[in-house]
Amino acid sequence: MPVFDYDPPERFVAGAVGQPGSRTFFLQARGQGRMTTVALEKFQVAVLADRLDELLDEVLRRSGGTAPVPAMAPVELADKAPLDLPIDEDFRVGTMALAWDPDSAQVVIEAKEATDDDEDDEDVLAEDPDSAVLRVHISAAAARAFTQRALELVAAGRPPCPLCAQPLDPEGHICVRLNGHRGGLT
Repeated sequence: MPVFDYDPPERFVAGAVGQPGSRTFFLQARGQGRMTTVALEKFQVAVLADRLDELLDEVLRRSGGTAPVPAMAPVELADKAPLDLPIDEDFRVGTMALAWDPDSAQVVIEAKEATDDDEDDEDVLAEDPDSAVLRVHISAAAARAFTQRALELVAAGRPPCPLCAQPLDPEGHICVRLNGHRGGLT
């Protein structure tokens, strides 16, 4: 199983390529003269960001506020730059896992390659020795910065319909709240 391990990376970000409504989402890790780019779905980016925030909040709560976890993303760690080029997909993400390493006070993020078994009803946590894994070890502050960027990325998509909350295309959409008539913002 190829493991792309970054402990820690020089850069770890979520990004997207394309126009809202047809964007492709990526996680990208860079360090030690190499770069790994993995593709994933928009909802996976959103879930990863939400779970990272929850994990950090729980670490902070359990430590009574003594853990080295900032409540907010440090401004100096904000990364607004686009994804590094070339964007060559190493694999598509299936499952992801998060952990807090108390010894190093770091978050460990693992993104495992999607396999055909991921769509079966079998145990998705069963190890497939041929699946690639992206493993990233980052500080709590870097995790907060990653989360902030990821949430902004997800929110930068198509605006929601004010009636049904489904994404609006520039030409509108078929709104279920209007009995199937084409709706949109006017």
